[in-house]
Amino acid sequence: MAIVAQRNDTSTAGNAPQTQAVTLTGAGLPSYDSTAATDPALGTAIPTLSGTSLLTGAPVTVANDGKPKVLLFVAHWCPHCQREVPLLAGDLNKTPLPAGVEMYTISTGVNASAPNYPPSRWLTGVKWPTPVIADDTSSSAAQAFGLSAYPYFVFVDAQNHVVARSSGEMPLAEFRSHVAALQAE
Repeated sequence: MAIVAQRNDTSTAGNAPQTQAVTLTGAGLPSYDSTAATDPALGTAIPTLSGTSLLTGAPVTVANDGKPKVLLFVAHWCPHCQREVPLLAGDLNKTPLPAGVEMYTISTGVNASAPNYPPSRWLTGVKWPTPVIADDTSSSAAQAFGLSAYPYFVFVDAQNHVVARSSGEMPLAEFRSHVAALQAE
């Protein structure tokens, strides 16, 4: 299954569109329910996500490349993201992820009339250290990965399977614990 979204936001900050077309190949994940006893996405392969970097304009692809990954979905207007992102940025800039573990951020839910717009300025301002993919105006990437609340984390093993998902603010120790589990695989 391939989903291709073609609409782009013409709003710009620093001449960079804040949303871009994304391509998703493969089955999407079920919506995340933090109250469920078991996450039905555990052990499920993630779809391949191809898009454009919000910060550089370069192509970015999240694919099955044999490396564990952390995916973080954020919205510029979300008060939880506004607290979480600077904390994570500081931690990641001080102590990068272990070699071999990749992290991608997806800027989604973009709304030009909402606070903290544009997301590119926000993420640049907090010195965000990982590649950032601009989602499309329909939040297709977020939907394909089962986003139900912000911020939203998806931890993926080296075989491209979901090992954990979480929404809401995550303590740094818990984040690092999930990363350590990915590295141990």
